[in-house]
Amino acid sequence: MKDVQFTDTIPLEALGNGVSRKIRSYNEDLMLVEVHFEQDGVGAVHKHEHLQATYILEGVFEFTKSGVPVVVRTGDTILFSKNELHGARCLEKGVVLDIFTPYRKDFV
Repeated sequence: MKDVQFTDTIPLEALGNGVSRKIRSYNEDLMLVEVHFEQDGVGAVHKHEHLQATYILEGVFEFTKSGVPVVVRTGDTILFSKNELHGARCLEKGVVLDIFTPYRKDFV
């Protein structure tokens, strides 16, 4: 578990498709993940057993939420239910903060 993380100590992990991430903080109940997108970067459509809230720190994104496209910008938020199909395409280079409950064991 990483309850306190200082930004200069967190590696940026390349995921491919113009996407990289930093695991900010987590415990068994909650996880914060900073995800960086290049313009046209793609987060493939997927689902997982976690609740997810996404806060757009900067940029413009087109998310797919249960098959419906939704455009979000800096300052917007979007929520995903457990096992809801979702994905993202970055329209303007940006960063999002993903919050998961419980934490994503597959990320650590």
